[in-house]
Amino acid sequence: MSIAVTTPTGNVGRHVLRLVAQAGERPRALMRHPERLPDDARAFVEPVVVDQFDPESVVAATAGVDTLYWVVPPSEFDDPLEGYRRATEALLGAIRENGIRRVVFQSSAGAERRHGVGEIDGLAATEVALDAAGVDVTHLRCGYFFTNLFFDLDSLRDGRIATAFDVSAPMPWVAPEDIAVVAAARLLDGRWSGRRVQAVHGPADLSFRDVAAIVGAAVGRPIEVVQLGDDDVRRELVAAGLPPARIEALVGMTAGIRDGYVPENPRDYLTTTPTPLAAWVAAHLVPTLRREAT
Repeated sequence: MSIAVTTPTGNVGRHVLRLVAQAGERPRALMRHPERLPDDARAFVEPVVVDQFDPESVVAATAGVDTLYWVVPPSEFDDPLEGYRRATEALLGAIRENGIRRVVFQSSAGAERRHGVGEIDGLAATEVALDAAGVDVTHLRCGYFFTNLFFDLDSLRDGRIATAFDVSAPMPWVAPEDIAVVAAARLLDGRWSGRRVQAVHGPADLSFRDVAAIVGAAVGRPIEVVQLGDDDVRRELVAAGLPPARIEALVGMTAGIRDGYVPENPRDYLTTTPTPLAAWVAAHLVPTLRREAT
């Protein structure tokens, strides 16, 4: 088995890389900057330079690979959907040229809607393209990452968290390392075939009010929840200098999950993962808040 892992220093990919190596494989780490690979990983993985938006680069980097963990990295395109389109074209070219047999694709909850979910529409298009490519594919439909709280560090330090999601509506929240466990299991298991969808919902559905209570208990002070409107978010993103298409992709992603969305894959034994938000906050968020406050 020859396994390649994209975004191997990311929130999920770094855990996938280690798990595959711990299973006795020597994974290929496909990355734009190989120098960022931790020194202690180099004896166990094969770093290879790749630009996931360049078809020739992806073909060259995946030569000899039969199993691929594919994550579309953040792009610098003004329209993120163009980034997804180009990355998908590069992936499909590598599948054709190199005979890649199976792909585990990091998608998202909401991709099953196919349209109307902002940036997630790009993931949906990749799902559709992989379904038509004739490979064995597992789509990981992941919940809302715990690590998204790192984007709110400034407001959390001020005792507040603001969102355009319905602050009272529960939704799946998940630890990236739990996604990695599911991904590695799929990568290493040679028995499955065809098209699979594996939702990864975390241990519990949480509203932003629930999240604020959990974070507040960990930091020892109340966290206020602020309900934003879509136009409030637009104004903030305009002030931050984001281009219009990127702004609408972000606003549309929240609105598409918020407004009447019910996951296609229910919470059950297979979609539930173990790490509770409270434990993750204590281990990762609180130390970060304290470190940056000193």
